[in-house]
Amino acid sequence: PDINTSTYRSEPVDAKRIRYGLGCVKGTGQGATENIVARRDEAGPFTGLADFCRRVDRRIVNRRAMEALIKSGSFDSIEANRASLLASLGSAIDAAEHAEQFAAQTNLFGEASGATETFTLTNASAWSERERLVNEKQSLGFYLSGHPFNAYRDELRRVARTPLSHLQATLEPVMMAGVIYGVQMRNSRRGRMAILTLDDGSARVEVVVFGELFHEKRSVIQEDQVVVVKGRIFPDEFTGGLRITADGLMDLAEVRSAHAKVLRLSINGQADFGKLKSILAQYAGGKCDVTIHYRNAQGECDIRFPAERRVKVSAPLLDSLNEWLEEKNVQVVY
Repeated sequence: PDINTSTYRSEPVDAKRIRYGLGCVKGTGQGATENIVARRDEAGPFTGLADFCRRVDRRIVNRRAMEALIKSGSFDSIEANRASLLASLGSAIDAAEHAEQFAAQTNLFGEASGATETFTLTNASAWSERERLVNEKQSLGFYLSGHPFNAYRDELRRVARTPLSHLQATLEPVMMAGVIYGVQMRNSRRGRMAILTLDDGSARVEVVVFGELFHEKRSVIQEDQVVVVKGRIFPDEFTGGLRITADGLMDLAEVRSAHAKVLRLSINGQADFGKLKSILAQYAGGKCDVTIHYRNAQGECDIRFPAERRVKVSAPLLDSLNEWLEEKNVQVVY
């Protein structure tokens, strides 16, 4: 979607591309979209967030609609940092209101005031890929520019090797991983239960979580949460598909804590042992060994740290190492 090219409905751009309609963004409607398009047709493309807020009718295109448009990426052609746009929205609306007040005033000679204010966007760190995709789902109903499982796919394939699209009925428990796309709560003869829609980008499947497991993992069962499920897969004679019942459920932190065996690092030219020791010390006391693959002009070798240097593998630890060594040089071995 794009505030400068989209109309109310989604429309073909060429033989292979479709421009998403603004009317399909949650929180907007036909009236808001028609107002945006009319203002655009009258005076040309919008040049920025402040220009947009000043020109549209804010009684029709309200703040909720503007937030949804930003989260959906509709302003990306003007400013790619959606976090900055969202942080600036209140100030942009205030600036538009002040401009209207100035325009309504007259000076001593009966002339309309032409006072204008320079508007600058608020500095804000760009959203992570996960934040961007979660906000797209909130505003569009689905992940558009990527998939949140992509960031964890390689790591979790070492625990749950089979993509959801390849699942088959089997007598043995199967490990499967994905993002919780949706949750339905139900009451059954066995008590409270949840039906999770699990999505890994290859397919979506429904997983039933019963009784004690549901109550134990209630805090984990949330939309957009990355999870690993140990479950049993049965043929569903009613639908012709598969019926999956969960025997176990773990979030990413639990998976790493329970199954991470070795944290393997490649440091090469960035071999600063003091810095590495400082980072690892913050996460000491875990069960995961640390191994360094070191290489220089004379040769290469693997170095395993002693047992007292074992760490607790967590997202903050991996983020710190990825920022320093690059993601390709940080590997969790299961």
